[in-house]
Amino acid sequence: MPLFLLHAVVAGTSVALAAGLVGYFLVLRAQVFAGDALSHAAFTGSLAALAAGVDLRLGLFAATVAGGLALGGLGRRGQADDVVIGNTLSWILGLGVFFLTLYATRRSTDDGSAGVTVLFGSIFGISAGQAAVTGMLGLAVAAAMCALARPLLFATVDPLAAAARGLPVRVLGAVFLAVLGVTAAEASQVVGSLLLLGLLAAPAGAAALLTARPYAGFLLAGALAMLDVWLGLAAAYVFDALPPSFTIIAAAMLTILVAWAWSRSRSAADPGNRPVQAASATPEPAAKP
Repeated sequence: MPLFLLHAVVAGTSVALAAGLVGYFLVLRAQVFAGDALSHAAFTGSLAALAAGVDLRLGLFAATVAGGLALGGLGRRGQADDVVIGNTLSWILGLGVFFLTLYATRRSTDDGSAGVTVLFGSIFGISAGQAAVTGMLGLAVAAAMCALARPLLFATVDPLAAAARGLPVRVLGAVFLAVLGVTAAEASQVVGSLLLLGLLAAPAGAAALLTARPYAGFLLAGALAMLDVWLGLAAAYVFDALPPSFTIIAAAMLTILVAWAWSRSRSAADPGNRPVQAASATPEPAAKP
């Protein structure tokens, strides 16, 4: 195996595992739109770092983690609704235009490929050191999600009961969105900020269609995300005219299409069998006696 491909496999596998596990709770909590907002934050943060003349990754991680914490702080019970996410996204895009103007006017002689790398990813250009750091971060995110899975599932399915039992529902939601921010910064280096949402949502959505058991779906989402990255890297290596970001997202979309077709055929054969449903962002009020 060529060295550049080995680096891509190491980094891509860890990022995919993290994205799949985080993405499953994004789907379950009906917060996929938050992933889209943080993908834009990744680009804005990288442009801010480039305009300031500092390491691009510093701005990337700072913007996504801060954005995740902001979404958690502004939302109800640490779970941002569409209004909060939409307003935050608009502000982030405005800042992105501002920092893009600063970068273009003040540092016009610098290498302009850095912004393109954040937008579309550059997994085949990752060095050994970057692959090692990305691998460790991915494993740390996966470990954090495994530790959060049980209380976060309770807070997602029944936030009122979870709060009554003493769970810090708001804190859990904010921590989850901060972990999402780290994942978004990592995944931007693999598939780019423009295609990040596909890696977060497609494997998780496929897992939700394939099984109604939350923990099984949680693990399956991580496995499917890794499979998508492996298939995408293999296709990009064999067909060198295809960019790896495209092949990875194409594999992810193929996965969810296959899962959808299988779920439909299973539902037709057994009408009582239904996949897991995403939690509503706003809990329904209890029925009056």
